[in-house]
Amino acid sequence: MIAIIDSAGANIASVKFALERLGAESILTTDTDVIQSADRVLLPGVGAAPVAMRRLRTSGLIDCIMGLTQPVMGICLGMQLLFKHSDEGDIPLLGVFKSRCRSFIPVGDRSVPHMGWNRLKFKSDHPLLHGINEGAHVYFVHSYYAPVIGQTIAECDYGIDFTAMIARDNFMGCQFHPERSGLVGAKILQNFLEIKL
Repeated sequence: MIAIIDSAGANIASVKFALERLGAESILTTDTDVIQSADRVLLPGVGAAPVAMRRLRTSGLIDCIMGLTQPVMGICLGMQLLFKHSDEGDIPLLGVFKSRCRSFIPVGDRSVPHMGWNRLKFKSDHPLLHGINEGAHVYFVHSYYAPVIGQTIAECDYGIDFTAMIARDNFMGCQFHPERSGLVGAKILQNFLEIKL
């Protein structure tokens, strides 16, 4: 069973449908017992970091998430929540990855948010990337980004290089939406379902 943490994100229904297409059962929950006993945990998110962190805090999920030992993957804002701090609302985040999420600055023809398809550039070999070709296109919608750091496994370029995928131990993240990224996104989700720690 896959626990989807209810962060009130707008992409939760599409995440559930994507898992169903892969034959995986999931439950949307804020119940710590359900989350801790799940085989895998997804932290999706669309919206504002301060709102999502407030929801996690009021649901008593901060310590729960930080104590998880099974595979955990953040999606979009959910990936950013795994970082240390966000300039969005100037708030502390979960702190799995020790870096700060910053805002894209509109420059020339680079609009904000970054919306649409972009190519993955691999930084390291990781099971999440198995069967994915270098340069594969995935779908983004975000105004804030995480810089490229040592745990970045794939990056993208939107005027600056930023983290598209990240992994450390059992915690992983995709800045893009795998549930909206066609066959490439489905393969990444399948890799997550099959990953062995």
